[in-house]
Parts: sequence; structure tokens; C-alpha cells
Amino acid sequence: MKVPARTGTVVTAVLLATLTAAVIGTLHAGDSQRAPGRLVAGYALAWGLFAAAAWTVRKVPARAATGLVLVGAAALALAGITTPPRTSTDMYRYAWDGRVQAAGISPYAQPPAAPELAGLRDDWLFPTTGPCTGWGLTRTETGLCTRINRPTVRTLYPPLAEGWYVAVHALSPPDSRHKPFQVGGAALAFGTTVALLTVVRRRGDPHRAPSRAALWAWCPAVPFDAVNNAHIDALGVLLTVLALGTATAGARRGALLGAAIAVKLLPVLALPGALSGQRTPKRVIRLLAPLLATIALGYLPYVLLSGQAVLGYLPGYLQEEGYAPGDVRRFALLRLLLPDTAAAVTAVVLLALLALSVWWYGDPARPWRGALLVTGTALLLLSPNYPWYALLVVGLVALDGRWEWLAVPLTGAVLYLAGPVLPGFPLQAVTYGSAALAVTAGTVARADTARHLLTGRHLRCRPPA
Repeated sequence: MKVPARTGTVVTAVLLATLTAAVIGTLHAGDSQRAPGRLVAGYALAWGLFAAAAWTVRKVPARAATGLVLVGAAALALAGITTPPRTSTDMYRYAWDGRVQAAGISPYAQPPAAPELAGLRDDWLFPTTGPCTGWGLTRTETGLCTRINRPTVRTLYPPLAEGWYVAVHALSPPDSRHKPFQVGGAALAFGTTVALLTVVRRRGDPHRAPSRAALWAWCPAVPFDAVNNAHIDALGVLLTVLALGTATAGARRGALLGAAIAVKLLPVLALPGALSGQRTPKRVIRLLAPLLATIALGYLPYVLLSGQAVLGYLPGYLQEEGYAPGDVRRFALLRLLLPDTAAAVTAVVLLALLALSVWWYGDPARPWRGALLVTGTALLLLSPNYPWYALLVVGLVALDGRWEWLAVPLTGAVLYLAGPVLPGFPLQAVTYGSAALAVTAGTVARADTARHLLTGRHLRCRPPA
């Protein structure tokens, strides 16, 4: 039965209002330390409402759907700033790095706990009264209490991320604390929604533009991770969407993608997609040269100030997170099939082969398709514990429409929040295994649908006997 357009619009609007209320209620339920169970339940409700809204908006006329996408994006972004960060303390490091740079000091020079930086500390980032036992608080071996995670190591963020931190600091009113970074995250999230609407329309699919953009604008990962936790990944997503959606495979795309990589290294996984079908050395160099130049220019002032210290804690972080050679705490899916010692090598080989295949055989008219395939597969194989890594997948899903890949960010959220609630349970393998099955099932179903459509079209076009 065909649903009237007005009914579809009303139903979608009600679902969006309920989704916004669910996000606000979840954020006010507590943090990941004191209320993990309530957060898991709230996330589950939000994802269910998102799925329903993303389905119903497909039945809404394009003009009304565009309005719903924009209003919903704004409402969810505002919902994300209603509380301080709830599941991540990374934003406090952002604020500190901005403050350090504003004082004329390289963020790579000293860790936050260094005595040389004592003059920059305040009671927000370094509480001096009360017990150091609240959510997000940690105490160093010297007795220093702080909200900054890993306070005894130098920062690990790339240069354009550091540029964002100091820019937000410079524009922030005194004593505004976490709000400017959340507002910045909301602006990036909404800007990405506008960019997606524009890109899909210009690529010749105006009727699908709202439903595609909704996959980013209304996804719960956006208000929770891009806005409330203010993760810098949101800036990388916006730059990647612009690189793949608004530029051809040349200097402009290379510069935009280089900027995205200089914000967060993960967008390098979009490079094979960006190079789809570019088989001649000249075309490859046209993209790679500005990409590398953008990264080099971003690093240059920091290298002049700090030398090799610009790597910061990155090597230690990789070791800590289980991606260093010989460490097999990641690669959960491969470890189900292979000896532990072979998991990491196999992951590298598989990703290299996939990247080469996308580069050589990918569709140059849809570079985001190959980027999504490589990025999503990489996260499935590496099985990270942090859901905000998958924000890039959400943006690429919105470009391509292959919604089954949203299982990857959903998996990251479940693993991150439910892990402490289910100690001893093989949650990593179960969640990423379920995501892999969901992606496979969606891909098979999509191929089957396309085959039926092509067959039906062929039969309709046959002349009468």
C-alpha cells in the first residue's frame, strides 16, 4: 500500500523529534563510567529510531525531505551540546593543545604534566580541590590531578588538527571550557550535511540527496561522537567528503584529501578510492603531489619548532592499542581463522590487495565507493575499540548509499560501551563478526536486486515475438 506523502512527512518528523529526545535523555543519563548500562540502552534506542527515520524519509517528497534533513541535523547537533562529554576525554587534550599553542609553545614539545607548563594550568583541566575520583579524572605519579588522558606523554595529533585546536581556543570566550569545541563539532557536522546534499544533487541524483544525507545527519554517531565528544574526526570527514564529492581526480582533490590526512591519519584509507581508474603516472602524480605537499606544509612549522618530536606519542599509542608488530590484541576476525602470529600480516596483505584493486578497477565517477570499501574493510579487519574512528565510514555511506556499512560504527559503539559491562565475553569477535555478516548480506541482497532489475528491464525491452 502506498503511503501518502504528507503521512510520510509527519511520521518522519515525529521519529526525528523522538530521536532528538532520546539523544538528550541518553546524554543526561550519565557517563560511561557510572552508567554504562543506561548508555547502551540509550544508544540502542537512538539507533533504532534513526533506522526508522532513514527508512520513512525515502517516501517523502524531495523538497520536504531536504527540510527535514536540515532541521533534524540542527536539532541533533544542538542535542549533542546539552551536556559535557560523556564517553571520551579526548576533547580535554584538544583544549590543552590549543592553550599551549596560544602561549607560543609547540604542542609536541612537552606533555601536559611537565613542570615547564605549570603556568598554563587552571582548575578546569587540573582540579586542585576535592577528590580526584570523578569521571574522566586521572592522577599522575607526582600527584597531579587532571582531566587530560595520558597526561605524561606528548600529543599525537597531526598538524591541521592542532591548527583547529588553536583556532577554537582563539575564538573561545574566557572560561567557556568544553562548549566551544562542542559548538565547533556541531558546525562541522551540519556543514557535512550541507556538503552531502550538494554533492549528491550535483552528481545527478537530486531525488536521493535527502535520504543519502540523512544517513550522516541523523546517525547517532554524529551527535554522540562528533558533537558531544567533539572528536576531531568530524573535520577529517568534511574534508574527505569535499575531496571525493566536489573535485575531480587532480590537484584540488589531492590537496583536500591531504588536508584530511593532516587532521586525522585515517582518511589515508580513502586514497585508493580517490585514485580510482587513474592508471597513468601523470594522473597519479597530479593527485599525489598536492596531497603530499599539503601534509608537508602542515607539518613544516611544527618540525621547525620541534623536529622529530612532531610524531609525539603516536608510536606509543599504536603499541598501546595493539597494532604494533607482534601484538595481536586486535584483528579479532582474522584471529578466529588464523594463528595469532599471522593475523597482522594477513590484514596488511588483504588491505594492500584491496587497495590496489580499487585503484585499478574502481569507478572514477564514484570515488567514494572504493573509499568506503577500503575504509570499512580496514576497520573490520583491525577491529578498533573506539567508535569515532568509524565517523568516516558514516560520511562515505551517505555519499554512496550503501547503508549496510553502518554496521561498522554501530559495532564500535557496542564494543566501546558494553565491553566493561560484559567482562570475559568475546565481544570484539562477536560484534565485528556480526558487522561483517551484515555487510556481506547487504551486499548480496543489493547485487540480487540489481540483477532482477536488469533482467526485468531486458524483458521489457524485448520486441514482441
